[in-house]
Amino acid sequence: MQSRVGSSGNLEEGKDSVVRNASQSKPLSLKLFMFLLVFLVVGFVFSAVSMYTIRYFGLHNVVQIAQSRFQPCFQRPVSLEGLISPSSNAWHGMNDSELFWRSSLVPKVKNYPFKRTPKIAFMFLARGPLPMAPLWEKFFKGNEDLYSIYIHSLPSYKPDFPQSSVFYERNIPSQAVEWGRMSMCDAERRLLSNALLDISNEWFVLLSESCIPLLNFKIVYHYIAKSRYSFMGAFDEPGPFGRGRYHDRMSPEVKKSQWRKGSQWFEVNRKLAVDIISDAHYYPKFEKFCRPACYVDEHYFPTMLSIESPQLLANRTTTYVDWSRGGAHPATFGKADITEHLFKRISGRCTYNDQPTTHCFLFARKFSPNALAPLLENSSKFLGF
Repeated sequence: MQSRVGSSGNLEEGKDSVVRNASQSKPLSLKLFMFLLVFLVVGFVFSAVSMYTIRYFGLHNVVQIAQSRFQPCFQRPVSLEGLISPSSNAWHGMNDSELFWRSSLVPKVKNYPFKRTPKIAFMFLARGPLPMAPLWEKFFKGNEDLYSIYIHSLPSYKPDFPQSSVFYERNIPSQAVEWGRMSMCDAERRLLSNALLDISNEWFVLLSESCIPLLNFKIVYHYIAKSRYSFMGAFDEPGPFGRGRYHDRMSPEVKKSQWRKGSQWFEVNRKLAVDIISDAHYYPKFEKFCRPACYVDEHYFPTMLSIESPQLLANRTTTYVDWSRGGAHPATFGKADITEHLFKRISGRCTYNDQPTTHCFLFARKFSPNALAPLLENSSKFLGF
């Protein structure tokens, strides 16, 4: 009995305990529910207020913040001046492929939306220093808005022109050049490409370190600017030093009847300069099949341009060279040669704008370094400046 009573008592006590716990949990559940409900209501109200505030008051500020974060990108806006103004330093980080692509871009709109003064680009293909630089300085003086200068020398050469010189920082990124091979034409194309980056350059003259001007700048500029033709020699020579250098595998791009020869030293306008540096049709054939004793610098440009644009060529050069002594190289003029007689015989008969003239040459080569002193001393007498 006691055990039952005890047992019964225990059961009753457990029942009461369960009833009490159940009754106590109801207020707790209700409180938790009410807390969650209040939390949800407050969250909803806060979200609604936030959305309203952002929509009507905060959007402008958000845009301003976003703009302020991107502001550095627009501190130096792209402008026409930035696109057309050439750098005072001819150096850059482009390789040849990038350079040729960039310089071959041609605007389709012919009318310039700014005042453009056409310039002559004087391009010096040199091994190292320019011994005639003081004479050229005298030639250029006072004509700063009408010319630009580019120098291609051996990569190992470190120029030391003073900051006051017109040649200061005008050396372009260069590569090694081998006489008579395609690397020579590559250097010339590199010069043209760098000069084309300046939109004001309209005419392009290739010169060597041994070249000198024969006339004053104004006459040279007028002569080139008023010419209807570019001065690229391109003639058909039937002998061993002309057609004899032709390779049958140049066909069909170049037929033997189209093979031309001309002086390495030329002047071309902007249109022809772009054609030269963008050519991919003739270049592979000349690179592969015109090798010594086919001197590619005497044939590539004359042949290509005489096929593509014969109506634009004067078929002569404006650079005088004396081949009368024979041999593979022209005569070199030294100190003793700088006489009035020399400059009087640098003439000839040619045509200028389809009219006969004896004023055929604007430049001459080859002049040795020891010729500089008498040239400077007599420049006003012999050269007109």
